[in-house]
Amino acid sequence: MACLLIFVTTLHLVTLAMLFIATMEKSWWVWDSTETSDLWYNCKLDNSTGTQLCATIKETEWLQAVQVLMVISVVFSSVSFLVFLGQLFTMSKGGLFYFTGLCQVFAGLTVFSAALIYTLHNTEILLDSKNLTSGNFGYCFILAWVCVPLLLCSGIMYIHLRKKE
Repeated sequence: MACLLIFVTTLHLVTLAMLFIATMEKSWWVWDSTETSDLWYNCKLDNSTGTQLCATIKETEWLQAVQVLMVISVVFSSVSFLVFLGQLFTMSKGGLFYFTGLCQVFAGLTVFSAALIYTLHNTEILLDSKNLTSGNFGYCFILAWVCVPLLLCSGIMYIHLRKKE
């Protein structure tokens, strides 16, 4: 039981860290090693100074949907972890972690929706940017897709997890 508890807690913290990185880092779309775009900014590396020059992205409805869904997923996963810790110390023996699991599943579904919207509507989201055929999806986009099954699995594990002494 202790090993399962440690595994579920570690999985939760890893997916939460991945969600933070996917939401905040600057690599949802990459044109080359000097220009990237994320949910908030378009950035270009200035070769003369070696700094990133970033400008806010023109916000479209699709981009706002992706931004909101990613932030909601981070919030739900964070709340889920805090509720789990609270339930771990206050719940009676034999209790199930339903609320924690449902929050994790909801976080997984919101990340799935955000990544799917970005996949299907990246041309509208990056409308004012460079030619999209010369770029590809970045590592934050891939992290978002990796989070989906991890969040869903951890949510299902929480739903079936029973508190024992």
